[in-house]
Amino acid sequence: MDRTAAGWLNGFIGVLIFSGSLPATRMAVMGFDPVFLTVARAAIAGLIALALLALFRERRPSLSDLPSLVIVAFGVVIGFPLLTALALTRVTSAHSIVFIGLLPLSTAIFGVIRGGERPHPAFWIFSCLGSALVAGFALSQGVTAAPLGDLLMLAAIIACGLGYAEGAKLSRRLGGWQVISWALVVSLPVMLALALVNLPPSFSVIAAPAWAGLAYVSLFSMLIGFFFWYRGLAQGGIAGVGQLQLLQPFFGLLLAATLLREQVSPVMLVVTVAIVGCVAGAKKFAR
Repeated sequence: MDRTAAGWLNGFIGVLIFSGSLPATRMAVMGFDPVFLTVARAAIAGLIALALLALFRERRPSLSDLPSLVIVAFGVVIGFPLLTALALTRVTSAHSIVFIGLLPLSTAIFGVIRGGERPHPAFWIFSCLGSALVAGFALSQGVTAAPLGDLLMLAAIIACGLGYAEGAKLSRRLGGWQVISWALVVSLPVMLALALVNLPPSFSVIAAPAWAGLAYVSLFSMLIGFFFWYRGLAQGGIAGVGQLQLLQPFFGLLLAATLLREQVSPVMLVVTVAIVGCVAGAKKFAR
């Protein structure tokens, strides 16, 4: 398997792992406050990352890598989880998919700005079409009017796209799992302090599904998913592999249907097939 194909495979695995974040978060917020959930998952993942780095005796990043690690931490460890948690107190999940559909485009733009990539003009056509399909599907499901929630989601997408592109660029030198691990360690003091400040009054009333949700978003969404995702972006190209995120809302909804018994409509399946076509087109013209 060549480097590009391996990148798309790793990226696809990363997207599958991230797709479980929405159902897991829904399970977790049944017992945990959204703010506590945001900082606790980063703190838990940060402690595990610190242990992994020590176990494998990984070389510390150079001082020149620190600004990039701070950007990654700001984007995907702090910014996106916190901003989306705040936004989802004001807008519905269906409404948020409108913005999630813009994430691949945001990643591609930052891939050009920060990663120096130059995709073929046709790539942007497929990328914009895919984003439009996701946004159009979400709008067809019904939305709510909440300007502050919209601004928070837009800020979350910008922060996440920047964090993805910056992390992918750094992964070419440090390695995928090392980048997210060091970013988690950089943010660990703040996240751990905030988690302690926002501890629930009692843990005895929190049901098992909420604990399972917290475990998933801490271990998989915040850590393991990035092992594959950053490696995939570094191998296959930030702009191209980033288009796989167009499938994430639909994988998430399918998981929600399986785990939470939510209904999956035929329209969703048709749109998913169209999205796959856009991803294939973007892959062809990504470089």
